[in-house]
Amino acid sequence: MKCENCSKKECSKKQKNDDTQSTSVDALSSNNGSEEKNEFDTLANAKILLSDCLACDSCMTLEEGTRVFQQNQKEFFRILNLNKKCDTSKHKILAVSLCPQSLPYFAAKFNFSVNEAAKRLCGFLKSLGVHYVFDTTIAADFSILESQREFVQRYQRRNQEEHALPMFASACPGWIRYAERVLTNLVTSHICTAKSPQQIMGSLVKGYFARQQNLSPDKIFHVVVAPCYDKKLEALREDFYTALYNSAEVDCVLTSGEIVQIMEQKNVSMKDVTEVAVDSLFDGLKEGDVVRHDGKRSDGYLEHIFKHAAKELFGVDVKEITYKALKNKDFQEVTLEKDGETVLRFAAAYGFRNIQNMVLKLKKGKFFYHFVEVLACPGGCLNGKGQAQTEDGKPDKALLAQMEEVYTAIPVRLPEANLHVQRMYQDWLEGMDSRKVQDTLHTTYSAVNQSTSSLDIKW
Repeated sequence: MKCENCSKKECSKKQKNDDTQSTSVDALSSNNGSEEKNEFDTLANAKILLSDCLACDSCMTLEEGTRVFQQNQKEFFRILNLNKKCDTSKHKILAVSLCPQSLPYFAAKFNFSVNEAAKRLCGFLKSLGVHYVFDTTIAADFSILESQREFVQRYQRRNQEEHALPMFASACPGWIRYAERVLTNLVTSHICTAKSPQQIMGSLVKGYFARQQNLSPDKIFHVVVAPCYDKKLEALREDFYTALYNSAEVDCVLTSGEIVQIMEQKNVSMKDVTEVAVDSLFDGLKEGDVVRHDGKRSDGYLEHIFKHAAKELFGVDVKEITYKALKNKDFQEVTLEKDGETVLRFAAAYGFRNIQNMVLKLKKGKFFYHFVEVLACPGGCLNGKGQAQTEDGKPDKALLAQMEEVYTAIPVRLPEANLHVQRMYQDWLEGMDSRKVQDTLHTTYSAVNQSTSSLDIKW
């Protein structure tokens, strides 16, 4: 772990994992053994290593590292145990939101359909004492819709504003962390301002849902189950915290693998768990079958923005998108031709080596893409380090292949087709162009002064 005032060092992501490099949660835990014992004490603390986190220790202060490592099973169990005590004034409504890219992991690992996996996971969490279990797909709907609109606006301003294009996707916290801490304003001014699905879900749960239930946001403890550890860092951002209620939009992030750890520690088999329908943010309604967005391994920002821009800007109705792989399968491009001219050029850049190549081209003025879907994990979100890993920390390729099959088989629903989203724009957000939309669904990204410069980062 390294604070901002420490000496410069080579990025640890290049180094192999070892005991001296990987500081575990035990070293940073403030637990002094004086806490009251409860039924969850037999469960082991989650072992989160710096090597698990794509935003490596060169990008993290000591305080941030400590707070990240506090986002583990123990914090989740602390709230569960608190709710079992007699002092109801300290009770919290415990809500868990499931990321769509986590569900294929549970389905493939335990040999269920994705719908069965979602319901059994919901049943397991509720058996622990969770009150509500939500699907974050609705948050991704909002994020994609706002990203689509922003791209069209940026494209229309491209000749007036230097930093209008290219636009980079903002959904991946590992990429955002790297851009803000290492790449400076050269890149941050190009990042889409739409919040990620995780943080929009935080706004929905602590804002919309809290209001529907007549609850203060600080009375809800919101947990997100996600495929990667970087989501823990994202939840700590100061712009995702409401000082008025002393409440974060997301209180704790647990990876898919950490949920499996809980099952194993409690000796629970998914096959024995009762199926329970996933909750909806809307009173009296339950979620139906699991749906997803376009995109084989992510939320499909590229596909949705490309099709929307083609229609809005050029009147072209794109039915199918054809990818062209360039240097490797994790760097692909999509183009739109009209009247013999390339009018749209999009790319998907997954993994830090492709991100580095992309940034070098941008610095040299040889970057010709209008939009890039950037994801820190090679292979996309399904390959997050919080799931589908072997015991030695490498991707479980066989399980990942099954997960991709499960994910691509999920029916696609366009964000525009979600009637709940359209109603919420009008009833809760006061219209699509309102100030409340900007405050609730958008944020800003800017360079953060660090002692480590981009010249010190070697890949």
